[in-house]
Amino acid sequence: MPGLDLRLQHCHQLGGNSAVPASEAYFFLQVIHARRKFGISPPNISGPPEFERIFRAQVNSSEYFPIFVALLWQAGLFFHQGLAAALGLLYLYSRYCYFMGYRASSSDRLTPIYFSTGVLWVLIAAATLGLLHFFLSHYVGLNVLRLIAA
Repeated sequence: MPGLDLRLQHCHQLGGNSAVPASEAYFFLQVIHARRKFGISPPNISGPPEFERIFRAQVNSSEYFPIFVALLWQAGLFFHQGLAAALGLLYLYSRYCYFMGYRASSSDRLTPIYFSTGVLWVLIAAATLGLLHFFLSHYVGLNVLRLIAA
């Protein structure tokens, strides 16, 4: 669309990053494998601690995924696409480390979950600053970046 301020035609970095629900699919497949390994058929969700940790890691990752994708796109569209894409890759890697850590023991999940939460907070800050700048410049006529540069 010509004249679209959000530059939707230039979202290839973000698109590539959010096309990685493959990580979620990997976590789902791990639960299926654990169900077969421990003989736990759906809808049961309890079993040996090893199974419950894998199941809980997958559920927790699924709960955070929509929040991550929404923040990724808002930060990328309104703040900076490259920063958002880099943060997205860091987040996906930290969630993978979280999953593998939780799979090993519940205490091994802590460092990756704290890191991924920090990445989400940076995405929240970037999205908020970008949205604030967008609305102030388009609807109030106040360009904060020009004021800072002056």
